[in-house]
Amino acid sequence: MSSLSDNNASPYLDKVVIVTGGGSGIGRATAIRFAQKGARVLISGRRAEALAETMRLHSNITSVVADIRLETDAAAVLGNAIDLYGRVDVLINNAGAFVAGPLETVTANVVRELFETNVFGPTWLSQTALPHLKTTQGSIINISSTFGHKASPQIALYAASKAALEQLTRCWALELAPYRIRVNAIAPGPTETPILERAGLPPAVIESVKREEVARTPLGRRGTPEEIAQWIVTLADPTVSWITGQVLSVDGGLSVT
Repeated sequence: MSSLSDNNASPYLDKVVIVTGGGSGIGRATAIRFAQKGARVLISGRRAEALAETMRLHSNITSVVADIRLETDAAAVLGNAIDLYGRVDVLINNAGAFVAGPLETVTANVVRELFETNVFGPTWLSQTALPHLKTTQGSIINISSTFGHKASPQIALYAASKAALEQLTRCWALELAPYRIRVNAIAPGPTETPILERAGLPPAVIESVKREEVARTPLGRRGTPEEIAQWIVTLADPTVSWITGQVLSVDGGLSVT
């Protein structure tokens, strides 16, 4: 387990950061990077074992099992942060769902899962965090996707849910600017996370998707969670005070192809 090093110069020293979906992938990498910079980090997710594994990686990380699709669980996440630390400075809406498939196979459950996780969850969390972020003049960062603004077949509903999240980002940025709360989004490209496996795709299909993504990406590879986390932490930095309402693509150039 890591210990807190000399973070006297860090803008995150003693700041409180909530990261949803902190049990793996981008969420885990983000929690660790914030913790290394002196922040006190609360992660949430639906898998207790995965959260515990992230917690073991740094002593500044605590966790709460929660399903952010539910308003009551979103409130519980914020309640835990306030009970533990008394404040919230940064909210990272990272938890997300991915489903692929053609229009003809879409079901009500697929639509519900995508929008409850990718749109409703960030909304409930941001709404519940708002009074605390007003106090700290904090920051919200939503995790979108290249496909929130780039069309691709077979993922229309996933893309639509991320497009909705990007528009929420812009609208909230305008709405919350009078409170000096900044709202931005990071749009990762194909990244080495478990999202394809958790979507239930067969191993052969996953490998085919990965090869296709690499071939389409100008820099010729998939990204790493750490590369995305670096930009999340940078964009949330309180010294980056003149940026709000932006969607930053971190995708190896895929969004401009």
